[in-house]
Amino acid sequence: MTTHSPLVRVHEAHFSYGHEQVLHGVSLSVNPGEILAITGANGSGKSTLLELIAGTNIPSHGHIERIAPVALVVQRPNIPAGLPLTVADVVAMGTWRTRAPRAQVRESITNALSRVGLPGFERRDFAQLSGGQRQRTLIAQGLVQQTPVLLLDEPLASLDADSREKIHEILRAEANHGTAVVLVTHDQDSQGLADRTVTLRDGRIAPHVILSGGIDL
Repeated sequence: MTTHSPLVRVHEAHFSYGHEQVLHGVSLSVNPGEILAITGANGSGKSTLLELIAGTNIPSHGHIERIAPVALVVQRPNIPAGLPLTVADVVAMGTWRTRAPRAQVRESITNALSRVGLPGFERRDFAQLSGGQRQRTLIAQGLVQQTPVLLLDEPLASLDADSREKIHEILRAEANHGTAVVLVTHDQDSQGLADRTVTLRDGRIAPHVILSGGIDL
């Protein structure tokens, strides 16, 4: 893990859905070369915090400082049922803001799919994939963007043990190359993979406590 200046800073962020306060003054930093896990019970604000970091939502109070571009990998994409999309189409969405030549984009898509264990899947119908294959396709969409910050919402959902291990290897390799990796997770293995863990409790960052005997809460 590197120790350069943070790529993202969250300053006293608050967020509400209508009258329901979801986040209460959350502050944290995202550093290059680290894997940061955001954990907590359902409804604690994990995905909302990730969306604030990504810029898909704006805090009602406080602010988010982004020093570098970010890529967001969602758990369930908002793709209308019946829309005829191939796997290559879905991964290509991650290249829309680039101006690379078409041949280079195709090569990037092929490389990203190979990295997630889906070589030769370019022409497969995305809607016909298994849940794990869809998730790996979405991770490839994030990887193809080659941003300094990679955000993932429950990236190991629907994956078997071998696929989880493969994704762990990919995320560690990204961090070793200086990418800041932030993942929302309930998965104990992913929490073990992380260099740092932030736990949300009722929309606030819970204090990190180590009890006698080395029990970490």
